Amino acid sequence: MLMGFSIQDLALPWVFALFVLSGVMIAVAGTRLTGLVDQLADRTQLGEAISGGILLGATTSLPDLVVSSSVAYEGHAEMALSNALGGIAIQTVFLVIADLTYRRSNLEHAAASLTNLFQATLLIVLLALPLVAFTTPPTALLGVHPVTPLIFLVYVLVQRMARRHRDEPAWRPSRTRETVTDLPEARSNVFSMTFLWVQFALAAAVVAFAGYLIAESGIALTQKTGLSGTLVGVLFTSSTTSFSELVTSVAAVRRGALTLAVGGIIGGNAFDALLVPVSDLAYRDGSIYHAVGTQPVFLATATLLMTTVLLMGLLRRQKRGVANIGFEGSIVLLLYAAIVAVLFLG
Repeated sequence: MLMGFSIQDLALPWVFALFVLSGVMIAVAGTRLTGLVDQLADRTQLGEAISGGILLGATTSLPDLVVSSSVAYEGHAEMALSNALGGIAIQTVFLVIADLTYRRSNLEHAAASLTNLFQATLLIVLLALPLVAFTTPPTALLGVHPVTPLIFLVYVLVQRMARRHRDEPAWRPSRTRETVTDLPEARSNVFSMTFLWVQFALAAAVVAFAGYLIAESGIALTQKTGLSGTLVGVLFTSSTTSFSELVTSVAAVRRGALTLAVGGIIGGNAFDALLVPVSDLAYRDGSIYHAVGTQPVFLATATLLMTTVLLMGLLRRQKRGVANIGFEGSIVLLLYAAIVAVLFLG
C-alpha cells in the first residue's frame, strides 16, 4: 500500500508494466552503482573483490531484501524464500552471461581472487544451514528458528576472515598473461569522497524503492494468475530484482574491473543468502522453514549445487571453453534450465 493506493488493485497488464518499470529503474541505478563502487574500491583501498562483495553486492541486493522481508511479513512464506534463493540462481547465470562479454579468456580465470573464493565457500555454508533447518523438527523461539541467528553469525565471521586474509594471504593465485590485476585508477580521484558516497546512497535508494514495487507486484501476480509463490518468486520477482547484478557485472567487465564483476555476483549471492533468515524474522507465524512445501527445499539444494560448480570453476581457472565460457558456465546454464523445468512440471 502506497499513499492509499494498492498495486494489488491494478489490472494484470499494469502489474506486468510495473515489473518492467522496476527493472528499468534497477538497470539505470545499477549502471551508476558500478562506476561508483569501482571508484570507492580504489579510494577506500578495500579492493574490488571486497567492495564488489559488500558494497556492490549488498546494494544491488536491496530490492531482494525489500521483496523477501515484505512478502514474508504479509504471510507469503514460499514467495519470500523463493525470491531469495531464485535470486542466487539467476545471478549465477548472470555471471556466465558477463563471461560471454569478455573475449580474452574465461572470466573466472582472469579475475582470480582469494576473496572471491572465500565468498563462494561462505555461500555454500549459508545455503547448507537452511537445509538443516528445513529437515529438522519444527523449533522456534519467539517465532524464530535457532538456525537464523547462526546464519548471521557465520556471515560476519567469514567476512572478517576474508578481510584479514586479503591483507595477509597464506597463498596467492598464480599469475598468467590473462590475469587482470586489481590496481587503483587515476580517474578514481576526480570526485570527493563525500560526492561519491552521496551518489551511492541515492542510487541505493532507487533500487530499494524498485524492490518495493516488485514485492507488491509479485503478490498481485500470485492472486491474479493462480501461480505458486515459488514460481512467481523464481521467474518474476527474483529475475527482476536481480537485473541490477547483470547490468553491474557487464558494466564492470567493460570497465576492465573483472574482480569487481565476479565479486559483485558472488558477494551479492552471499548477501542474498541472508534474506532467508531475514524472511524468518519477518514471518510472524512461527518458523518460516516449516511453513513451506518441498519446492523451496528443492530450490535451496539446486542452488547449493550451482554454487559448488561455480567454486570448482574458480579453483580450476580454465582459460577458455565453449563459446568462451568454462565448463562451470555450461553446467550452471543446464542446472538453471533444469530448475525452471522442475518448478513448471511440479
